[in-house]
Amino acid sequence: MPPSRPLQAPPPVQPLSEREMDDLQSLLDRVPAPLEPLDVSMLDGFLCGVLVQPTRVPDAQWLPHITDADGRALPARFNATALHALALRRYAELNEAISKRDWFDPWVFELDGGEGDEDGSGDDSEDSKESDRNDDDEAGGLAPPEVAAVYPWVAGFATAVELFPALMRMNAKQLTEPLALLYRHLDAEDLEDADDLLEEIESLEPPADLSEAVEGLVRATLLLADVGRPLPNVLMGGARGQVRRTGPPRGSRGPRR
Repeated sequence: MPPSRPLQAPPPVQPLSEREMDDLQSLLDRVPAPLEPLDVSMLDGFLCGVLVQPTRVPDAQWLPHITDADGRALPARFNATALHALALRRYAELNEAISKRDWFDPWVFELDGGEGDEDGSGDDSEDSKESDRNDDDEAGGLAPPEVAAVYPWVAGFATAVELFPALMRMNAKQLTEPLALLYRHLDAEDLEDADDLLEEIESLEPPADLSEAVEGLVRATLLLADVGRPLPNVLMGGARGQVRRTGPPRGSRGPRR
């Protein structure tokens, strides 16, 4: 009987380059109407929402939702091979980081100046600035406008846990803190029947800048992984939500073209 071959470690995951990320966005942009594909930031949050589930979500179940939020089928003429390959590589990269409770760099992009105004012109008048300051005082202090850049990522995550709700059926007390770190970036009116979650959100200090907001995304994801995909030391009462950084947090990327 021939000797058995030694087990080989799986090949390392190859992270997507900036160019490949742009290629992925271009491929998503080519998805024909009336389908409504995610953008790369939403896709990234969506993948994290898929990956923290207590049981693995088969690729065939989540892949249709990146090319259409409702999961409608692509037309037969549309070749999604390259798009799916890039998305699966990012999935593998995120899965490796989450499994090891390592830092990962969320795909969050700084907003272009003036993007908060519908006409894109912005309003830098003194009256406008004074009004903004008054609004902040009345609200007890708000996050700076740049933090709005995390909204697509959080919306993608929320889409995933709505489509695949197994995580949300688990220990509500353990879910509240990390969900608050994420859902504080959503409109409170969208959080129905979530009094405990809203109370937790109100207790949080708003992030000081975009980098702090992005760090909150990573911390929340790993805390949720501790609930849905606990490591042995967590099951035995070990520390939760610790982020091992393999590199410095970049916090954001430049605005997309």
